[in-house]
Amino acid sequence: MATASFCRRTLLARIGTALGAAILLGSATHAAETQANDWPGWRGRNRDGHAADPLPARVDSAPKPLWRKSIGHGYSGVVVSGQHLVFLDDSSGQETAHCLDAATGRELWSQPFAEQYSDEFEAGPRCTPLIDGNRIYVQSCFGEFACLSLDDGKKQWGFHFRDYGMFWVKDRSGGPGAANRRGNSGSAAISGDRIFIQIGSTNGASIAAFDKLQGRLLWKSQNDLTSYASLITGTLGNRHQVIGVTCEGLLGLEATSGDALWRVPFKTGANRNVLTPVLDGDGIVFASYTTGLRRVVIEADGSKVRARQSWLNANLKINLSTPVLVGRHLYGHGPDKDFVCVDASTGAIQWRHTGFNQYASTLASGSRLLVLNDTGEVILLEASPTRYTELGRFQACGKTFSHPAYAHGVLYTRDSRELVAWPLQPSAR
Repeated sequence: MATASFCRRTLLARIGTALGAAILLGSATHAAETQANDWPGWRGRNRDGHAADPLPARVDSAPKPLWRKSIGHGYSGVVVSGQHLVFLDDSSGQETAHCLDAATGRELWSQPFAEQYSDEFEAGPRCTPLIDGNRIYVQSCFGEFACLSLDDGKKQWGFHFRDYGMFWVKDRSGGPGAANRRGNSGSAAISGDRIFIQIGSTNGASIAAFDKLQGRLLWKSQNDLTSYASLITGTLGNRHQVIGVTCEGLLGLEATSGDALWRVPFKTGANRNVLTPVLDGDGIVFASYTTGLRRVVIEADGSKVRARQSWLNANLKINLSTPVLVGRHLYGHGPDKDFVCVDASTGAIQWRHTGFNQYASTLASGSRLLVLNDTGEVILLEASPTRYTELGRFQACGKTFSHPAYAHGVLYTRDSRELVAWPLQPSAR
């Protein structure tokens, strides 16, 4: 009898353990799926413009939004992690972070973090925030950097770029670095336990690495002034590195030490490099409005690393919009108010289509592209290297230079007055 009772208890315990494990596994799987479908930073999870959720086969010309919310001015992109949506704007004369419930648009908290910056392009922050775990990292035009709690917006740590020797140039029409006279626009990048930030100091702190949790300085490197481009990280030539575009050119720094690994020097008019580098295997694709579109290959050379130019298309002087790489082709806004498809292996233009105004943000999923024109019109395209094929378009917002976010089947767009959530999949939110 005692033996039977013991066996029953043992069996029930094992069933309970198995059930608990299954529940935990299910929760972990759900969490992993949620994480994969987030849009936590500049150009998405991997900073490459690719979304995990599929894009629809077509879009209606007059879709119904999930919600709308009035907001202040700003050019930074929207970011999404789980049920949290974060955007930055200019509120009551300060650069301010706002956290919303992504499903309803209800505000969870708002936190001013820096003084206002304004010019002829209006006030408001321009650096897209970055969510990592339960923290969000924000950066102001003037160089105030802060780590905030995603739960309540409370500041965890921060510093000002001037603490490391960054100087401000009041003459906006001239002077050295673009960010030094026009405000910071590039976004920081995270890899492992480190966050990499462009400070733009000529006092040995062009780029610096910090402990992402505590804010402790790990290293600072180089004397380059900062342009508008965002940093990326990756392993090329067998070395994990931080890749940036400064006012002096394209360069790679070893992620662990900050040591310079390679550099492709070039100067552009007004020191205004804007595009984010695009990783392509051991290659990097980058463009400026002065030098054109190029691809460089990063190769191991004994104990060193060297950069070798693969190709240069001097006619593709792309000014503002970073393309996306789908397969072996690049798609994005071209230099002449057009949209282009470029062979990533050769730099040759496959096709171009006019009518895209001055700027357009491009994101990709599978074999489809979603483009947000600066007129606020969303255009769905096939990612085809042979021809331009539209799958529908609709008016999403007013004039905008802000990159949209696409997470959990919902497209989030913003202009200077409103943030709108557009469900593009039946199961969205």
